Amino acid sequence: MSELNDLYQEVILDHNKNPRNFRKIENANRKADGNNPLCGDELKVFLELEDERVQDVSFVGSGCAISKASASMMTQMVKGKTLTEAETLFDEFHRMVLGEMDEEAEENHLGKLKIFAGVREFPARVKCASLSWHTMHAALHGEAEISTE
Repeated sequence: MSELNDLYQEVILDHNKNPRNFRKIENANRKADGNNPLCGDELKVFLELEDERVQDVSFVGSGCAISKASASMMTQMVKGKTLTEAETLFDEFHRMVLGEMDEEAEENHLGKLKIFAGVREFPARVKCASLSWHTMHAALHGEAEISTE
């Protein structure tokens, strides 16, 4: 196995076992539910927005390792960002996992999220990786529910 694959597995397993920001935000002023009926991933994303900035973000729920790790890393990347910056990250992540962006050649803000580029080789896993992102996007826009059927 290549070093990148080893790193990918290590990061996914770590975030799955020890998810960051895995909690309910009691004073969240935006939240949305997401589910992926194909593999049973279900989560809720909580946002605390203030002055067009994500002051806090968290999630709760259950799902596969890719889904949980993606949600964990998403919360780390989005926290403290402006709404515009969060939208940019959503767009870049989505384009990357769909194979519409070469994350190594195109300028982007993905940083550690590039670890998920490999899921584009497995279409069923794209939905696992992007569920939390679509749910966060829905919460940003005041939508209460998202399903990735």
